[in-house]
Amino acid sequence: MTFSPSVPMSAPFIPFADPHAACALRKRAVLKAVRRVFDSGHYILGGEVETFERAFADYLGLDRAVGCACGTDALELSLRVLGVGAGKAVFTVSHTAVATVAAVERAGAVPAPADIDPATLTMDPESLEASVVHLLETRPDLTPAAVIPVHLYGHPCDMDAVTAVARKYALAVVEDCAQAHGARYKGRQVGAFGNLAAFSFYPTKNLGALGDAGAVATRDPGLAEALSAMRQYGWNEQRISVEPGVNSRLDPVQAAVLNVQLKHLDPDNAARRRIAARYAEGLSGCGLLLPAAMPWVEPVFHLYVVRCPEQHAFREFLRDRGIGTAVHYPRPAHLQPAYRGRLPIPPDGLPVTERIMDEVVSLPMFPQLEDEAVDRVIDAVRAWARTRKAKGR
Repeated sequence: MTFSPSVPMSAPFIPFADPHAACALRKRAVLKAVRRVFDSGHYILGGEVETFERAFADYLGLDRAVGCACGTDALELSLRVLGVGAGKAVFTVSHTAVATVAAVERAGAVPAPADIDPATLTMDPESLEASVVHLLETRPDLTPAAVIPVHLYGHPCDMDAVTAVARKYALAVVEDCAQAHGARYKGRQVGAFGNLAAFSFYPTKNLGALGDAGAVATRDPGLAEALSAMRQYGWNEQRISVEPGVNSRLDPVQAAVLNVQLKHLDPDNAARRRIAARYAEGLSGCGLLLPAAMPWVEPVFHLYVVRCPEQHAFREFLRDRGIGTAVHYPRPAHLQPAYRGRLPIPPDGLPVTERIMDEVVSLPMFPQLEDEAVDRVIDAVRAWARTRKAKGR
């Protein structure tokens, strides 16, 4: 592999993500789909939503998908239809988008964090079991009810190990697939291992809309019917609320956009993997801990997250060279003011979660990232490594 020489500062800024790029590339098809909704005169649910729900369920190899307003709602609705609410504990991770924890509380339950695996940064099954046992011993007011494994950064959790713990303690499993559309675990699509699977279609996701959108997928037709009612006030066909519900409908405009984008999901994921492979080769030996990919997964690199002990200085160095980065996530949920001191923490704490928060850096990653831009990122990181070596670090 060859790399470009140092790029002058007049070169275009490279963002860490660019949701506009995909829509611009497919502008004609996207606008045609939006126009179809406009011309239909049907602006709530309807045919576009039904078409996407069928297509997405088929893509996942599941029986049903139920669209909703956003990924956070997808998690909350999943817990609600499973009867997980007040007096129940839901085990998840603290190193995740805070939406995961917020959804648990919105359902009325208590989030109980487990630690993460130091290699994949996904849920550590041993810590999960320790968290369940600790809660059973110390919180008689709470009943362990569910687990939400988060397929973080596009890398699947170890679902065999997680579901084994879930079966042992009779926990429902809701997969958080917001960052892993199309990822596979032992040959099967994520979303196929739990009772329900929650997806976000936020614009930067691997499958992104033009705004907020989400869905819940399942093999269980009864749960799917309950979800369809709950997302719309708990209505039956006569618009009578049989059960309490909410307003969380997938917008048909977003569904139309998603119908376009879904056709490109696999090629886009392949592009992400190619970029990740270039990074892995080009950044080897630069003093960074690169993303791990376990042999039993096919990741989709929603983000390309490296670990650097000099997080702030590293990001500044790249920014000065016209390269955008981000931190996913700057503080785990249990250390944020809204949740600090309120969540049941396992007896050994969350040492990996707390250690990596000052190390993780997301490098530019999106399917339309051109080779020249990837080379610029690699060149800049290698320059940082040389500078650091010269300083004896």
